[in-house]
Amino acid sequence: MNNLGYCYENGIGTDIDMKKALELYQKAADLENLSGMNSFGKNNLENCHQHGIETDIDDKKKAFELYQKAAELGDALGITNLGCCYENGTGTDIDKKKAFELYQKAADLGNSFGIYNLGNCYQHGIGTDIDKKKAFESYQKAADLGNSFGIYNLGNCYQHGIGTDIDKKKAFESYQKAADLGNSFGIYNLGNCYQHGIETDIDKKKAFELYQKAADLGNSLAQYCLAVMYENGEGTAKNIAKAIYWYKKQNT
Repeated sequence: MNNLGYCYENGIGTDIDMKKALELYQKAADLENLSGMNSFGKNNLENCHQHGIETDIDDKKKAFELYQKAAELGDALGITNLGCCYENGTGTDIDKKKAFELYQKAADLGNSFGIYNLGNCYQHGIGTDIDKKKAFESYQKAADLGNSFGIYNLGNCYQHGIGTDIDKKKAFESYQKAADLGNSFGIYNLGNCYQHGIETDIDKKKAFELYQKAADLGNSLAQYCLAVMYENGEGTAKNIAKAIYWYKKQNT
């Protein structure tokens, strides 16, 4: 049921039908299918209103309940998602200490997003003391598991010397790898490298193309940089109308 829902959600072998996808995820969740719980929770948060699906439930509260149920059954992704709910106050009160504990539990189970989120906690002091060395180590572990956010943040650590020595070559390589995996922050930072010549030749046209790609994925930093490049005619023809469009897009 969960896999069939995924097909309807993404148009695999059939037309996209978010209503059918949601119904199937709900059925899978009701049968205590862990993937169904996480898919149903994700869609309640992201897709119901976006695609105009009518629902009588409180989306955020329902998502929290689904993640909590998956977490109680020992599902690492459910535990990570539950941690996100506590960190951001999604369907529950904010409890950053609880979030940190859940990320630690998910990390101990080998979940790459749990490990990445644990690194973010250590870097910014979310539910724990700031420990930049532990942040770097967590990002490295997540990166080793192929997590694109871990790879991007590893690049950020190398570029700015967070928990490790500055190594701009490794930073560039990490951003490239994250970009290849479709991570919008990796794409944006790769564009920044090309714009300013960080471990590569300055190439404003390449920078513009990367900012465009990241902007299309909804990255607000890239949207701002794209607007500036249109305004100044860097890497593309000067176009004030498009600059205004991206400035507005970045602020929405």
